Amino acid sequence: MIRWQSESIWEAVAPLLAGFTVEVLPEIDSTNSELMRRARAGRTEPVLLVGERQTAGRGRLGRAWESAPGDSLTFSLGLEMAPADWSGLSLAVGVSVAESLDPAVRLKWPNDLWLQDRKLGGILIETASFGNGAATARYAVIGIGINIAPRPAAGLATPPAWVRELLPQADGSGVLQRLAAPLVRDVLGFAQAGFRPFHARFDARDALRDRPVTLSDGTAGTAHGVSEAGALLVHTAAGLRPITSSEVSVRPAAS
Repeated sequence: MIRWQSESIWEAVAPLLAGFTVEVLPEIDSTNSELMRRARAGRTEPVLLVGERQTAGRGRLGRAWESAPGDSLTFSLGLEMAPADWSGLSLAVGVSVAESLDPAVRLKWPNDLWLQDRKLGGILIETASFGNGAATARYAVIGIGINIAPRPAAGLATPPAWVRELLPQADGSGVLQRLAAPLVRDVLGFAQAGFRPFHARFDARDALRDRPVTLSDGTAGTAHGVSEAGALLVHTAAGLRPITSSEVSVRPAAS
């Protein structure tokens, strides 16, 4: 059984977020889904929700994310945000998590954590609108899933990696303790200043930069980093193309 350091996490984060709470549930369909349900019901307090086991976890484009107690860390951070520009939030979150984990962790645009070209974790961000007016804040739900222990590669498009390759004694509680406060600080920083302060930090961990890539529409090119708004820049036969759509899947071209 994992002994979660909920009180320690609360003590580190509460001074940054008034009303912040930490919850750990033994089983949930999806921590993202639960916080979105709460937000739509008017519950928009800041919270970090951990699911020891997710029965319907999901990643980007509706892909399933399997979660078993002890084998992975799955949690969602929910809070109100009103950044001037939401572009690049998933990249900023990835930067924060990668920096908290290990120098070897790289970032694959737009929302994956990689270790030696294998998927260590993923990020899924959803928002719920409330109130009236264009400037009104939205409730952001930042879902993060990270492999802690080895997992089977069968059926996965990208082979898996896991935290214990870097930190042999790691468990979900210890990893969350490393991530939580820096993540909240960085998300609040993004809300104030957008992606610009994270640009160089992302570049330092960009797993695709200067590599041949193939877009989901079949277009081939070479990745050239990201713009100040977080768009992936791909040099194709037709010139430099900024990729912004979350529906575009980008994978390194086969060598």
